[in-house]
Amino acid sequence: MLVVSRFRVDETTVEQFRDGLERARAALAACAGYVEGTVGRNVDDPGLWTLVTRWENVGAYRRALSSYDVKLNAVAVLSRAVDEPSAYEIVEPGGDLNVQQSRSLG
Repeated sequence: MLVVSRFRVDETTVEQFRDGLERARAALAACAGYVEGTVGRNVDDPGLWTLVTRWENVGAYRRALSSYDVKLNAVAVLSRAVDEPSAYEIVEPGGDLNVQQSRSLG
């Protein structure tokens, strides 16, 4: 699965934000199920940044958010993300798509 988090960053806080985002990426990278991650900045709008991470599955990502190190080093910066859905399934040619449905808790 992919997680795409976008951020609006004021030019006066870029260095501080960038350092925090790199710490967040490193904390996430240390978690089980992390595949890869990239920090990016928009070419046309330098105030728009992104953190894109890839995970083995949604459960790995959700467990990562619960880890102490991620709470300590990532949650503050991740909470600054643009308020929009950020989790995406990877769509392979001819592959089955996830079906939105209620899931059993038991």
